[in-house]
Amino acid sequence: MAALRSRLLRSVAVVALTGSLGACASFTRDGGMSPVTSRVSLELGATTAKIVTPADAAAVRSRVDRLLARPLTADAAVQIALLNNRGLQVEYNALGVSEAEYVAASLPPSPTVSIERVAASGDLDVERRLIADLLQLLTLPRRSKIAETEFRAAQHKAVAATFRTAAEARRAFYRAVAGRETAAFLETARASAGAAAELTKKLGETGAATKLNQARSSALYAEVATELAEARLDAAKEREALTRQLGLWGRDLDYKLPGRLPSFPRLESRGDVEATALRRRVDIIGDRLELDALAQRYGLTEQTRAISMLEITGLANHSRSAEGEKANPKGFEVAVQIPIFDFGKASSTKARETYMGAVNRLLEKAVNARSEAREAYATYRGRHEIARAYQSRVLPLRKIITEETQLQYNGMLVDPFELLTNARETVAANVAAIRAKRDFFIADVDFQAALIGGGAADGPAASAPKLASATSASAASPQ
Repeated sequence: MAALRSRLLRSVAVVALTGSLGACASFTRDGGMSPVTSRVSLELGATTAKIVTPADAAAVRSRVDRLLARPLTADAAVQIALLNNRGLQVEYNALGVSEAEYVAASLPPSPTVSIERVAASGDLDVERRLIADLLQLLTLPRRSKIAETEFRAAQHKAVAATFRTAAEARRAFYRAVAGRETAAFLETARASAGAAAELTKKLGETGAATKLNQARSSALYAEVATELAEARLDAAKEREALTRQLGLWGRDLDYKLPGRLPSFPRLESRGDVEATALRRRVDIIGDRLELDALAQRYGLTEQTRAISMLEITGLANHSRSAEGEKANPKGFEVAVQIPIFDFGKASSTKARETYMGAVNRLLEKAVNARSEAREAYATYRGRHEIARAYQSRVLPLRKIITEETQLQYNGMLVDPFELLTNARETVAANVAAIRAKRDFFIADVDFQAALIGGGAADGPAASAPKLASATSASAASPQ
């Protein structure tokens, strides 16, 4: 009978160990980055890389140098950020941690070996124990599958972080270029206002201009000069924001920006933006995978709610008496922990509530994604209409007004006050036109982010929580 029990236990252990070894995962060569790089290339037309070795760093440095050798474009700024932004590398390191957890969760639990030696009055007693957590071994395939799903979710989170970095870099680029263009325009406007103020002052010395007109002309110059100072400060701040997104420092700070925003791209016409967002947004796909992992954990908790621990211990003793008699008994011990006070109801309830909380969060995100897509599309088209109105209607009309006012002033049909008023309005219209064009390009970035992901960073409550198993933290979560 004892021999039969021993063979039965060995058979169970062999079957469990064979199944668990077959489920063992291994590390990928690129740290799980392959889905990330392929999705980034597909959606952004850019490349990204995880920097692991000095060779990786040298390759990135060489490519960044080539991109910085010429004036930046929006696409070049995005490419530099994807290669050089260290915050993005942190996200890739987190992906590596997730892969390590997946591999660890696929490995069989390590056994515990203990040896006890007691000697007294010539007697010797040596006990050897080999302890294995049989419950962890039996649930290993399920736990490995859960960790694999979480690893896939982490890959989508890394893609979302990459999209977010790209979107922030593109926004920062447009803001920096618009700031530079605004400052350049106001520099020209200040020079013109300064020349007009000087001419009015000379006319005043001859009596051809009143003191009131001299003050008005000087006030216009002072106002434009003040606006220029503010524009220069804004341009410097926006450039630094772009520099941070690109991860540049030292000798790279002298990179060149274009003097003007690019021309208007072709306006995109989208059909069902809601369906597109729900289908393509990587943050929603990642949350769905996390929800799937929670569902699997919930099922594992339900299966093991009646048993919290199942350990098997192999025993081998060696004893020797003072008279020289020896004995070598062998045997085994099975330990089962049963939650007799609630039969796992507390852990099961916690698992169910955690899962339903994740379901509700995902449903909320889906509703919000629909709204964000609609809002982003409406903003994109509205900003385009506003910016085009400035370019095609407001600025041409301001030019006509300026020319006609100058002609009437030369013919002494209007006074200098009207000329100065028109100059002030023309400056304001040109600055507003630059900002409207900037806002359109930013709305374009926001629209793309609403469709594929990469908008604002998720808060702490956005990610699904880990679900602790009823067996133990190590029995239901990847370790």
